[in-house]
Amino acid sequence: MNQMVNRFLIATIFLSAPILLAGPPSYEDPKDGKSVLPPEVQPWCETPAPLEIRIGIPGWMAGLSGDTGVKGLVSSPDVSFDQLLRHLTHVPIVLSADIRYQRWEFFGDGQYMEVGDSVTLPGLLFTNAHLHLKSGLLEGFVGYRLINCDKAALSLFAGARYTYQGINLRVFNNGDPRLPILRRLLGIPNGLEASGSTDWVDPVIGARGKVKIWKAISLYAEGDVGGFDANSGSAFELRRQGRTIMRESVDSSDWSYQVQGGLEFQLTRWMWTQVGWRYLKYDYNQGGFTNKTALNGPFIQGGVNF
Repeated sequence: MNQMVNRFLIATIFLSAPILLAGPPSYEDPKDGKSVLPPEVQPWCETPAPLEIRIGIPGWMAGLSGDTGVKGLVSSPDVSFDQLLRHLTHVPIVLSADIRYQRWEFFGDGQYMEVGDSVTLPGLLFTNAHLHLKSGLLEGFVGYRLINCDKAALSLFAGARYTYQGINLRVFNNGDPRLPILRRLLGIPNGLEASGSTDWVDPVIGARGKVKIWKAISLYAEGDVGGFDANSGSAFELRRQGRTIMRESVDSSDWSYQVQGGLEFQLTRWMWTQVGWRYLKYDYNQGGFTNKTALNGPFIQGGVNF
């Protein structure tokens, strides 16, 4: 019995030796009849270069809507993105940077702009209002790629968003001669003015991703949430009670939400551009300052990568 087993093992080794030493199978080329090796199957997830640096100049045509105010005096501006150029008082300042080392990412962006708007308030007293709003935004994040492929990427990130708000709000009589006695009886002055500025920093967490859909065209998306009532405290608004203006306490809040997405085009080896939409919502009410506004509009960015 042992002799039979030994003979079987020896025969198996001799018969399989040519197969083991032959290497990968070859195929015959139909053109010239020569044997060629089969093409190697490329992996779907190719790891990108370990270091990438991207510098961009974003252009965000963000409309402004919602409630904003200072010292308890609140206004409700409504400037759509297609009207933004008519209301800008200064050229916006913008910049973005994105650095990746292996799976770690360090990125951020910022912008500063000033807008002004005048409205006629409804009512019998026909009062005008003028709002001049300065807004600054600076955010920085640290992210880690859960998916790190040349064709697709997915990251979780955390960081902070710094916001600056400066407001000058004037409410005044437009000179209409009607009902001046009623204005005096109610104790309504010909004008009210409030101005001031505030700034705060919100902790932020979020996720972003990108997937290549065709050659040099990719689809990207990003979303985050911040604030978490980190800066909430006392808040108030001004209310009228008869002929007296009362200061009324209200609930304070500090939250922010942001989503954006669109298409990215790798124009050359060193140049890229993004076209999409961006939405940022604030819910901030603290210390007499109110910023419950939404920045919403088309987003385009161009830059270089190294």
